[in-house]
Amino acid sequence: MTDRKAIFISGGGSGIGRAVAQRFAAAGWHVGIGDISEDGMAGTRALLGDQHCFCVQLDVRDRGQWDDALAAFADHAGGIDVVFNNAGVPIGGALVDCSPEEIERTLDINLKGVLFGAQAAHRWLKQRAPGSCLLNTASAAGIYGVPGASVYSATKFGVRAITESLDGEWAADGIVVRDLMPGFIETPLLDIAPNRKSNEAIRDRVRDAGLEITPVTAVADAAWAAVHGQRLHTLVGKTARQAQFFARFLPGLIRNRNKASGRPLG
Repeated sequence: MTDRKAIFISGGGSGIGRAVAQRFAAAGWHVGIGDISEDGMAGTRALLGDQHCFCVQLDVRDRGQWDDALAAFADHAGGIDVVFNNAGVPIGGALVDCSPEEIERTLDINLKGVLFGAQAAHRWLKQRAPGSCLLNTASAAGIYGVPGASVYSATKFGVRAITESLDGEWAADGIVVRDLMPGFIETPLLDIAPNRKSNEAIRDRVRDAGLEITPVTAVADAAWAAVHGQRLHTLVGKTARQAQFFARFLPGLIRNRNKASGRPLG
């Protein structure tokens, strides 16, 4: 057992996962990275240095790989204080344009992967309780659904529900459960097409809609605050805060805007 704290991050080879890894490593934490991309993990390791970064290949859809990855990191770090359930994929566009394969992949990674990660994390977090934390990446898309985000929103509403359920379920074990709800974040995911039938990057649609793109460092700071604070859901960025405001106080307005626009964002 070591006094140095440890965080394991799924999807740590790029984007939000990489930024959170840098934030916690800078504070002296052991950082474990699980990712399906070996190149991505190598890039994160190069930024963090070997003394801070432990990498293991992980497909979050595979329950057994979760067990193996967390056991390997716990053996390396002496335990696990935080598991960041972050791995996810985007999907957008009209529901009728999304293929069954795209829908199934998104559900498997964004939703089933979070459930598997939580299951595998529990034993390790319980050993470090009280004060250990399961942190999930939800989204502003989990606040109110918009045209063109039915599948993605379904997964992120689900992550929000998982967070709320486990926050109560694991309280007796001394484990806190939190999630992040970012809007559009400056990561490579913005530069890919939302589905196979589209040739327009997500970034272009976001800009056309006049929506804010938040720096990824803001999510890293929010992750640190979420792990050490009391908020169950942490909103990140102007887009997320606006969505929360309209959903809470003006649900009729946001519903009418959705109907008027009709155009899928993705």
